[in-house]
Amino acid sequence: MRLAIPRETHPGEDRASVTPDTVKKLVRLGADLAIESGAGAGAGFSDEAYAAEGASVVTDRDALLGSADMVLRLRKPELDEIAKLKSGCIHVSYLDPFNEHALIREFAAKSITAVSMEMIPRSTRSQKMDALSSQANLAGYMAVMLAATRLPRIFPMMMTPAGTLKPSKVFIIGAGVAGLQAIATAKRLGARVTAFDTRPVVAEQVQSLGGKFLEIDLGDTGQTADGYARELTPEQVEIQRQAQKAVIADSDVVITTAQVFGRKPPVLVTADMVAGMAPGSVVVDMAAETGGNVEGSVPDEVVDVGGVTIVGTGNLANLVARDATQMYASNMFNLVEDTWDKETGAFVLDMENDILPGCVITHAGAVVHPTIKDIIEGAS
Repeated sequence: MRLAIPRETHPGEDRASVTPDTVKKLVRLGADLAIESGAGAGAGFSDEAYAAEGASVVTDRDALLGSADMVLRLRKPELDEIAKLKSGCIHVSYLDPFNEHALIREFAAKSITAVSMEMIPRSTRSQKMDALSSQANLAGYMAVMLAATRLPRIFPMMMTPAGTLKPSKVFIIGAGVAGLQAIATAKRLGARVTAFDTRPVVAEQVQSLGGKFLEIDLGDTGQTADGYARELTPEQVEIQRQAQKAVIADSDVVITTAQVFGRKPPVLVTADMVAGMAPGSVVVDMAAETGGNVEGSVPDEVVDVGGVTIVGTGNLANLVARDATQMYASNMFNLVEDTWDKETGAFVLDMENDILPGCVITHAGAVVHPTIKDIIEGAS
């Protein structure tokens, strides 16, 4: 079975879907692996390193895609690239299936089996394949590092002959994977950390990391079966905003991590809250790319609003591309290995498997994921 690894072409994307180590493992499984020249360059992996582990390095992208039985990549493909794949090919990457309807329809029309890495079910067994979590971990870390470099003071308390410097106050909104990593990183740097999440169940996790959990009574919230925070009602969002207002005004750094999968994220930090922060304060909006949690944030830009720095830098995991590639490649390998048949040297699309039905979006000329199918048919 030929596995093809195309180079990522999205502007600024340095991550890749395989490392030399995972290439070695895939070849051991019996895969015929071909990788486009330069695919790992942004993450510091040379063509020679891949070739040394058994990959064929090719320069003809169209030929690579056309020969593939299975494509492993990070970003979703351009529409015109789907036509270059042969019927029956398995394509694995991020796909944004809730929003990319034209892309999903094209996969179905060309009889491509499309597997969405965002849709990996959240279960104990699938943790090793959960790319959203692995990349969110790094993004949470980087959000704190960006804030630390922009803040005109240090995070930890410091006692010196010239006087005592008080620790910075960091407020983190959202205690999912990214938020918990941000809490842990800010605490390691010596900051005083307060956090809030709509799921009271995570309060213990926040406290175990040394953070203070902000109690806000929002009524019934809970979480989805996959462990994600449920979308709040407009009334609940307003209660949250008002309860956070004083904490935000008293914070040196605010980091927002709240995203609703497949939909625009809620605005949690309004312009008047930003105006209430002291000059020199920093806000990092981790949801800026998808609509933003912060009024005034600009995707992929850092702006000054009344003396407050608002960081809207996106794709934060890409800032540590080598580690991000290592983690994503491991997720990808674990997904492939899970149903790989070593005797035939092929990936088996086992729809009785407890993971694949949740992330296979199209197969055999149709949209087969029930939720995505309903959304696309409803939008037609």
